[in-house]
Amino acid sequence: MNQSSWGAPPGAGQWGPPDQGPASALRGAAPPASAGPVPHEGDMAQTRPMPIVPGPGGHQDDHRDHRGAARRSGPLFRDEKPQEPMSTSFPGPDSSQDSEKPKKKSAGRNLRAAIGVGVGLGVIIIASLFVYKPVFIGVIAIAVVVGLWELTSRLAERKDIQVPLVPLAVGGTAMVVAGYVRGTEGAWVAMALTALAVLVWRMTEAPENYLRDVTAGVFAAFYVPFLATFVALMLAAEADGPQRVLTFLLLTVVSDTGAYAVGWRFGKHKLAPRISPGKTREGLVGAVLFAMVAGALCMEFLIKNGVWWQGLLLGLTVAASATLGDLGESMIKRDLGIKDMGTLLPGHGGIMDRLDSLLPTAPVVWLLFVIFVGSG
Repeated sequence: MNQSSWGAPPGAGQWGPPDQGPASALRGAAPPASAGPVPHEGDMAQTRPMPIVPGPGGHQDDHRDHRGAARRSGPLFRDEKPQEPMSTSFPGPDSSQDSEKPKKKSAGRNLRAAIGVGVGLGVIIIASLFVYKPVFIGVIAIAVVVGLWELTSRLAERKDIQVPLVPLAVGGTAMVVAGYVRGTEGAWVAMALTALAVLVWRMTEAPENYLRDVTAGVFAAFYVPFLATFVALMLAAEADGPQRVLTFLLLTVVSDTGAYAVGWRFGKHKLAPRISPGKTREGLVGAVLFAMVAGALCMEFLIKNGVWWQGLLLGLTVAASATLGDLGESMIKRDLGIKDMGTLLPGHGGIMDRLDSLLPTAPVVWLLFVIFVGSG
């Protein structure tokens, strides 16, 4: 669950307003025709750290250089802080007052749309989870198919990797159903058959890049449907299957929310700047604390025979796996050169942008449930 505001509030390190000292009397006036030669932008870039005394025609060039710098440093990914473009006109009478106004913190995305979509998804999940288990299996299968479509589409668009979607979609659905009906053995058999189907399906096309395409296909089969199968394995527990799935979802969401809230307010130290510049160490601490508290409450009140201290360990593990999953998909998106995997969910991106932290967390939570309270 890729949040865009783990880090410090935007605004730090941005270019400030143009110098309004000696040139303040020139507001609204065009530079005189007798202005000297326009300095080269490269020379100005080399001397930018030094204070520049504005000349009769200097402001226009300085604005032009600021504007170019803004274009070159524009954000590519969702979790980077956008820089505000510089004005291309001379400062007006109220510019000094505007520059003194405190900037409001921005969450970096459409929170209203994100919250609305999140609530809607939550209602669908809760209703299907506690009303009739097979309906929730259908929800998992739909999410898997859409996620595979997003992933294979981006691979084709950005890397020209042709991954066959049909065997992945059929095999991914079979994995989820087999995991729910036949347990881990059924999931592994379905995974093996899906990989084989990808290899055979790709043989109907030209042999060029065959190894590359089938490798990406097997990766997609493992990354999306196979990891999602562990949610079906949790649901299959007769005693408290829905409660296990609910605990898994709650802890992942709470971990992401804790990282978002703490990182946005207190984040200063980058966690992995080369992968996801928006995430901070303070945000990770928030994720751990929030998830541990939620884990203790869930194990004590939702899980049969669960103990609160088991929830502390569960929450700690969920915070770590969810963060790693988020960073993992950030690596994929950076390699592909995209911000989001899709646009299906307003304020969130695509389905894969919501599954990024859930998928790697599912097998971890399932295994800890088996260790702590049994398979059910």
